[in-house]
Amino acid sequence: MALTALTALVGTGAADAAPSGTRSLYAPSALVVSVTAGENAAEGTVLRAVTLVCAPRPSGTHPAPAAACAELRAAGASLDPLAAPRQDAACTREWNPVTVTTDGVWQGRRLSWSHTFGNPCGLRSSTGVLFGI
Repeated sequence: MALTALTALVGTGAADAAPSGTRSLYAPSALVVSVTAGENAAEGTVLRAVTLVCAPRPSGTHPAPAAACAELRAAGASLDPLAAPRQDAACTREWNPVTVTTDGVWQGRRLSWSHTFGNPCGLRSSTGVLFGI
């Protein structure tokens, strides 16, 4: 009987509207992604910050939540590949650092990651959309 009721809830989408305090069918995945001027996010000036929620469906203030969530799922445990430069990238070597951070919960586990690019061009030429905020 309980299984039939659960199946009916999932089939109608009512499971997404469960009241607070109940268990979710999805592991939480909610992050704050920020870009900070400087070598250190703690001491720099935050230029932009967005929220990204990936479960149960992509949402938040990120400009491309579905694509960013897909990148995160593909990246698995390491976000380093998302900061890699594109093969065709051409940037100057000026030192004007910007630091990106990702803090929150990913698939039920705490996630805190940061990467410093040498300048804004390095950030713009990274392969992923996660930091294209």
